[in-house]
Amino acid sequence: MGWVWKSLNSSIGKKLVMAITGLALMLFLIVHLAGNLSLYGGKDAFNNYVGLLEHIKPFIRVIEIILALIFIFHIFNGTRLWIENKQARPQGYSVNGSRKNTTVFSRTAFITGSIVFIFLVIHLQSIWYKFNYSGSELDLYTITTEWLQVWWYAALYFIAVILLGFHLNHGFQSAFQTFGWNHKKYFPLIEKIGTIYAVIMTIGFASIPIYFLFFFGGK
Repeated sequence: MGWVWKSLNSSIGKKLVMAITGLALMLFLIVHLAGNLSLYGGKDAFNNYVGLLEHIKPFIRVIEIILALIFIFHIFNGTRLWIENKQARPQGYSVNGSRKNTTVFSRTAFITGSIVFIFLVIHLQSIWYKFNYSGSELDLYTITTEWLQVWWYAALYFIAVILLGFHLNHGFQSAFQTFGWNHKKYFPLIEKIGTIYAVIMTIGFASIPIYFLFFFGGK
């Protein structure tokens, strides 16, 4: 198994892990957004959705563990690649050549990912953790919407989602480049699909704090 570990620790291996885990997280975001949009249906619609998840809780727990591992691998390898790129790039090259050969999305991927991670920790603590480990029956719709009416939380949510859009736009294209699907004839289509996906995810998630903050009143 030593060759497997060596392969995963190579530059290509780390990028491959980033690509696979990144695409997995993108698929999760589609499902997560679909569930979150049930908030627009009101308390019954959202709580019915949560109740459905409660009926398959053992399965959801397995999915949560898998997602946690995917996040860990993605963050760990992303951090290592960022550090290695910083160490390998002389300051002069960074100033003079980097902007010509990279996009703003790739240059800010580590920063946007870090800010999104910080929000994710706050998000899990304020809603997910409380609902799963409070030891009592809770109305998740009320918990969620009350947090979305807190101005600083809604603002952080909105900013994190905008930055997530930048991160997704870069990640989608980067993943296909890692897989070698970067033929000049087809890659422009991949870039467009990635941009469309990022825009849809951004608008979908960002609309939620805007709606509940401005239509239900801020705190």
